[in-house]
Parts: sequence; structure tokens; C-alpha cells
Amino acid sequence: MIEREEINFERSVIVGIITQNQDESKLKEYLDELEFLTFTAGGEVYKRFTQKMDKPNPKTFVGTGKMEEIHSYIVENDIHTVIFDDELTPAQQKNISRELDCKVLDRTNLILDIFAQRAQTSYARTQVELAQFQYLLPRLSGMWTHLERQRGGIGMRGPGETEIETDRRIVRDRITLLREKLKVIDKQMASQRGNRGAMVRVALVGYTNVGKSTLMNAVGKSEVFVENKLFATLDTTVRKIVIGNLPFLLSDTVGFIRKLPTQLVESFKSTLDEVREADLLLHVVDISHHDFEEHIESVNEILKDIKSNDKPTIMVFNKIDAYKAETIEEDDLMTERTSKHYTIEEWKKTWMSKVGEDNTIFISATEKENFEEFRKKIYETVRQIHVTRFPYNNFLFPDYEHLMEPSEEE
Repeated sequence: MIEREEINFERSVIVGIITQNQDESKLKEYLDELEFLTFTAGGEVYKRFTQKMDKPNPKTFVGTGKMEEIHSYIVENDIHTVIFDDELTPAQQKNISRELDCKVLDRTNLILDIFAQRAQTSYARTQVELAQFQYLLPRLSGMWTHLERQRGGIGMRGPGETEIETDRRIVRDRITLLREKLKVIDKQMASQRGNRGAMVRVALVGYTNVGKSTLMNAVGKSEVFVENKLFATLDTTVRKIVIGNLPFLLSDTVGFIRKLPTQLVESFKSTLDEVREADLLLHVVDISHHDFEEHIESVNEILKDIKSNDKPTIMVFNKIDAYKAETIEEDDLMTERTSKHYTIEEWKKTWMSKVGEDNTIFISATEKENFEEFRKKIYETVRQIHVTRFPYNNFLFPDYEHLMEPSEEE
């Protein structure tokens, strides 16, 4: 169970469907993540509703019988919010809201709401506001009568609070204004990146909540905000790091997630520019998560979308201290051994054979396990990039073993 603080959580239920492309086990993983997203946004999930369908109902996403079941439950249990795992069309959202007479959100709306909560700087708030308005524009006709009845809470932060902007023309004007504002900030940030000099740039990338900020704190001895919730970090943090005598820039970027809203990818373009302009990517993976290989695929897809999938990359498998392989009893002859039964040593062999020993490292950022090996790998990789770019500086940065050797005076 997720540990909950002493605050008033919004009573919620979540809904997903089993299809030809999404079996029951896959849906469970998505709903687990949706429940964590709901908790991060300030909600508590009281029940999950699932239905097996060939494809979503174009009017109400789920069938009539399931809709009646959901309605009965929310009335009997004083549920405030119903959250669907997939993005709803404007028509579906309008119909479902009318049927259930309560707040209806989808995964995209939920993620946008979390971003609205987490945005701290003017730049991040502008990015989130733009994404929210782009999501909102096609839904105006059916959304605002519903918002008149349900104000505040999850999904209502940001532009949802200003009734005057119900007019499509005003919303379009606001989108245009926000885009112009982002263009100005993008130019400023591009100038800042250009003024960082010739140092090698390293970017931390990975799924949300895999420990990127914890790793940055450990490497850079900086205080980047860390919390066991999704999207704890929105604003890119850049630090000058020195390992041995070798300086480089390390940036911590926003975490990725499955079904990441396209509005966010567009509005967070400049944040993702830190990834685009990096010389080296550290792809951080939470190996203790049972679905970490799919997380890797999701991150790689987004890297491909932003044309950064061909950059030099080191796979950093984090949280080895929390990893637990499932065990099979000696007398159990029925259970087939699969990857979920692998030990860390077996995972090492698997991944090192996939991407090469020089491109993988297994660590614990919190316990500093294998941290010296991690520092050595980063040093040698950054050093190679640096001396390739500036051959005349080769003598300044010896290899790691030589650098760590004690001097004769010592």
C-alpha cells in the first residue's frame, strides 16, 4: 500500500479496458501506474473497474452495463472523480460526464494536472499552461457546464479555474500568446546553453521516479528536490560536476512516462533540448520495478521522437539494493523460470551482452553501492569525448586508475 500523509485525498475510482492489444496483466500494470498518478495528484483510489472489449465504445468508452455499475458505485460511496486510463475523445468525455454526473478525467488530464502542481518556475508554469490549453480547446463545448458543478481538486488547477476563458477565440489567443512567450524564453535558454563553454554535457534521462534526482545529488553534492512521487522534477537542473580533475555539466531532466501526452512533449521542447544537445546520456533505470524493461522501451521511443536515440548512452541500473527476484521452491515443478526470477548477476549478463559491458553499470544511488565504479565509468567516457574534441588537452586528464594513484609524497 502507498503510505498516505494526513491530508484529505479526493475519493476516486479508475477505469481501464482489456483489448486485443492490452491483455489483463498489461492492464493491471497500467492501472497500478494510474493509481500512483492519482495518489501523486492528491487522490485515493477506492475501486478499479475493468471490462473486456474489442475496442472502446465510441460514446462512453465502456459498455452500458459497466457504466451503470460505475454510476451505482460512485453514488453509494460518495466518489468525487472517475479517471480513465486512456485519453477520452471530447464526445466521450461529454457523454460520460452527463451519465455519471461527477468529475471525469483521463490519463492525459491527470498527468497535466500533476505537472500544474509541480511547476515551480515561470517557465515551467508557462509550458504546463500551454499544454493544458491545447488539451482543453477541443473539449470546451462539453466541459464547462460540468465545471460549473465541480470546481477545485484534481484536474481543475491551471486554466480550469478561469471561467472567462470558455470562449474558443480567447483560448486560441491565449495559446498564441503562450507560444510567443515560450519562444522568447527558448532563445534565452539557448543563449545560456551556448554560454556554458566547451565542457562536455551529460544528461540524466529515464522513466519518472527512477532516482535521477537522487543520483544527481549523490554525484554533484547538490540539493535537487527528491520525493517518492511521479514527476517530482519538472525544471531542468544543470550542475557543474568535477570527478577527479575533469569538469563537465550534468543536467537532470523531467521524467518520461508511458502514454506521455503529446501536448507535453511539444510544450516542454526547450527542456528536452538539454537532452538533444547532450554529448552523453545516462539512461537511469529502476531495476527494482517489475516492469523496468518496458520503461526502457518507453524512454527509447521518446528519445527517438526527439531525435536523440543515437547519442552515446550508458545504461545506469539503479536501486539494486531494493531488487528482489521471485523465488521458486525446489519441489515446484510446475512454475516456469522467467526473467522475473533472475538475480542481479543474471541481469548483468543479459544487459551487458545487449549493449556492451562499457555501456552498463549497476548501482544504488541511495546506498552508494558500486559508486566508485560508476564514477570511473563516467570519468573515462567523458574524458574520451573531451580529448576527442580537444586533442591538445589529452595530457590534462590521465586515465582513472592513474588519476587515483597516490603521489610519492603521500
